[in-house]
Amino acid sequence: MSQLNYKHLHYFWVVAQEGSITRAAERLGVAIQTISGQLSLLERQLGKALFNSQGRGLVLSDAGRVALGYADQIFQLGDALVDAVQHSDSGATLRLRAGISDGIPKLLAYRLLSTVTEMPADVRLICDEGEFESLLAELALHRLDVVLTDRAAPVGGNLKVFSTRLGEFATGLFATRGMAERYRSDFPQSLDDAPLLLPTRHNALRGRIDRWLERTGIRPKIVGEFEDSALLTTFGRGGLGIFPAPLALAEQIAAQLDAEPIGAMSGVSEQIYAISSERRIHHPAVEALCAAAPQAAAEPGV
Repeated sequence: MSQLNYKHLHYFWVVAQEGSITRAAERLGVAIQTISGQLSLLERQLGKALFNSQGRGLVLSDAGRVALGYADQIFQLGDALVDAVQHSDSGATLRLRAGISDGIPKLLAYRLLSTVTEMPADVRLICDEGEFESLLAELALHRLDVVLTDRAAPVGGNLKVFSTRLGEFATGLFATRGMAERYRSDFPQSLDDAPLLLPTRHNALRGRIDRWLERTGIRPKIVGEFEDSALLTTFGRGGLGIFPAPLALAEQIAAQLDAEPIGAMSGVSEQIYAISSERRIHHPAVEALCAAAPQAAAEPGV
């Protein structure tokens, strides 16, 4: 196959975004015939139709959806290349592209990443949130500098990424003020049949909480399970139930979620890792993050 013509791909990308060749031509300032002709050349090269007609517009074919996914990545990388080259000799701003696993408490991610903003250098923090596997893939493609997550990267396989343990954060149970006063007395036995909000079983913390419940013999009423930690705490703030969170964040949780600690779960902790694409960390902001993390984990919350 001959080398891909990126001008043809760009025209396809814009047509996919606009939903019609006419609107794409207006956006690009070229003739409709130009886009139509070069789109046909791209389809001929790929051997697949990229669009199907629908009314007066176009919709992507199955092959077109595949091509669009790659085109999105290619042109996002192109934008990043231009930005990196334009700022390569300025030395003014240090960029840290951090991926945050959706199971990590957002207040905890803030505590860890805020150390980066305190560096002497001017730092621009770019954060992305997503599922563990997706973030690792982005890291492997060098679209991220570091991933904060609740587990180490898997050993072996094709992904060349490396884990640095940032620390453990002792975990307790929190609730709105009235609910906390109700269940704080005779903790943890008071939790029998109490409404409890938990992370899903995809989250490493969930297994530790389940084992704690088994050890204590407590049988709460699980009223909600959440993949996203921010959604979990939002429901907790609304008074739907008791929720787990790092005890070190008690002050921030009180201020932002209007919730109080009920008690600590002995032996249960939130483990946080920084995953990078190199065994030795060279990014100054990632180095600062890893150096400051033990202090953040050691700070008492209650």
